Amino acid sequence: MKLKTASFALLLCGGLLLMGAAAQAESVKTPVNKISADGIGEEIGVITFSDADGGVDIIVDLTGLPEGERGMHVHENASCAPAEKDGKMVAGLAAGGHYDPMKTNKHAGPGKDGHKGDLPHIVADANGTVKTKLHVADLQVKDLKGRSVMIHAGGDNYTDNPPLGGGGARIACGVIK
Repeated sequence: MKLKTASFALLLCGGLLLMGAAAQAESVKTPVNKISADGIGEEIGVITFSDADGGVDIIVDLTGLPEGERGMHVHENASCAPAEKDGKMVAGLAAGGHYDPMKTNKHAGPGKDGHKGDLPHIVADANGTVKTKLHVADLQVKDLKGRSVMIHAGGDNYTDNPPLGGGGARIACGVIK
């Protein structure tokens, strides 16, 4: 009888642990807007971040981007506003730099030993549409909240040559809440 009671207790505890882990999994939908030196423009879609096995799943559903490969990163600040640099307003500069909590100061690519904000690149089709699901290891939604997701004009080679992988200008942004 004691063995049955102990087995039931272990089964119950295991089930409660699984329910607790599932309850802690988070998901956040982030509206994304075009940005320019003049400010925040029209909404072009949504990026959804969801906790998943060992990392974060990223569902990208955007339209109105230039055709081709685009760098995508999580930036430090929860802002998509322009800011001044060298006497000129720069699109999305208030978002700060790439999210780098370990202060690695290197651009190594998603899930690697560099910026935690390095995300997989996205590719817009001839109509400017991106619909894809991505995954980044060792990242959680709680790491992303209070930051921004930035889409750059250029692709990304995940090195520091050229600086920040060659992503170039910031063209779209969303605040992750």
